[in-house]
Amino acid sequence: MSLRTKRVLRATAAAAVLTVALAACGSTDSKDAKPAAEAAASAAAGTGLKVADVGLGQMLTDSAGRTLYAFTEDKDATSTCGDNCIATWPALTTPAKAKMSGGPGVQATLLGTAERTDGASQVSYDKWPLYYYAEDTAPGAVNGQGVDGVWFAVSPTGKLIRTGAAEKTEGWGSVEAG
Repeated sequence: MSLRTKRVLRATAAAAVLTVALAACGSTDSKDAKPAAEAAASAAAGTGLKVADVGLGQMLTDSAGRTLYAFTEDKDATSTCGDNCIATWPALTTPAKAKMSGGPGVQATLLGTAERTDGASQVSYDKWPLYYYAEDTAPGAVNGQGVDGVWFAVSPTGKLIRTGAAEKTEGWGSVEAG
């Protein structure tokens, strides 16, 4: 089995595990975890990025319109959102870089991947690993914007969008890696 095939299988398995974990986390009402679980499953299938305007200005979303966020603790395409935060902030993963794509406004030169400690390839944009927010229950939701002053939507230029970020505290301001 080639190294590429092993990586694809690991990423797919990681997305499946994440989907099951998200469905089991949080509220006893499974519909709360469903959007994030669907986002993770869709990401594993090779979701493309697009640019949308949902009230914060032009920002990155997945192909279904789900807002993508960056964590200011991440540096140089290295995710520091480990086991304790990934249930709230599911990573946008891809089984292969070749499957990543961007619609109008997405700069292909800024697309990349970050190898996660679990072996999955997390999609990055201008070296920011990208995440969903579990509390965003519908396309266009931006409930994660400004959480703990460290989670922000990402603009098509790769800059973090800090406007519209009311200081929200969810207990993830001092997320430890792992």
